[in-house]
Amino acid sequence: MRLIDLSSPVDASAWEPEPVSHVVTDPAEGARHMSAEMREHFGIEFDPGVLPDGELLSIDTLTLTSHTGTHIDAPSHYGSKASYGVPRNIDEMPLEWFHRPAMVLDLTGAGRGAVGAAYLEKELARVGREPDPLDIVLLHTGADELAGTPGFFTDFTGLDGPAVHLLLDYGVRVIGTDAFSLDAPFTDMIGRYQETGDRSVLWPAHFVGREREFCQIERLANLGSLPSVGFTVSCFPVKIAGAGAGWTRAVALLED
Repeated sequence: MRLIDLSSPVDASAWEPEPVSHVVTDPAEGARHMSAEMREHFGIEFDPGVLPDGELLSIDTLTLTSHTGTHIDAPSHYGSKASYGVPRNIDEMPLEWFHRPAMVLDLTGAGRGAVGAAYLEKELARVGREPDPLDIVLLHTGADELAGTPGFFTDFTGLDGPAVHLLLDYGVRVIGTDAFSLDAPFTDMIGRYQETGDRSVLWPAHFVGREREFCQIERLANLGSLPSVGFTVSCFPVKIAGAGAGWTRAVALLED
């Protein structure tokens, strides 16, 4: 079995529209912190100097959104109401969705903006098969090469509403992309809306989730190293109670 990491890191040094804060408490400070906590909460006096080198454990404190790094959007992220009932949060999604056979569709030649169902149909014909129910479909756009830069958030390929409906019609419930969003860049969508006044161009891929239940994985990486078919993806989301998204360490499993 060969494992390929499909995840992008949570990196406080990388450019993000909502910056990440990562504060490290080193092992010596961790020992002093533990001593103070024991005194305050349990009335116990403990000298951290008796520990080896006066050190205990390091502690990392991060401030970030659940949409930083590789993550899975839950139906509740798309809106508070849905035609199928109350949208579920990330901790309520079935585990069976997140360890499945998968396939990669190549969108690297599509350019900035959104592709439609016809583009995906041609790519499925090239791959030589259609997705089975509950297969995970991954979209290789090449956008991960811009990760950590402002261009990652403005220059990529997404899907329009009919393209998402096409995949859901096959029974797909998890769609992944190496781009910032499953939709076109917000600059592209807002520009088209301002030109036409057509509200349907605004976040159509996400808003399909108000009609039909599905999850999307955003900010994947290394999709170009995968074959089109013949592998499994494991991408269980972190169980954050009541959250609209959860981080994942997405991995492809390939039989040698």
